[in-house]
Amino acid sequence: MKEKELNFKNLANSRVNKAIKLLRLISNLSNKSHYAYSQEEADKIVSALNNEVRNIKEKFNSKNSRDTKEFKL
Repeated sequence: MKEKELNFKNLANSRVNKAIKLLRLISNLSNKSHYAYSQEEADKIVSALNNEVRNIKEKFNSKNSRDTKEFKL
């Protein structure tokens, strides 16, 4: 059992740090001096990210099946 816990912790640290890095890159897209976007597009991005965080919470709290939705504007 210790091996599974160690594996979980190692993967969690790595994957969460990667996700945080990518989220910060996504937030860079909000810089209007470099990018042009509509409020609707920004809302879609935030909504997609919020939905995915909601899915993560549900999976940690229950036995849900794997969901593989991809985001597109």
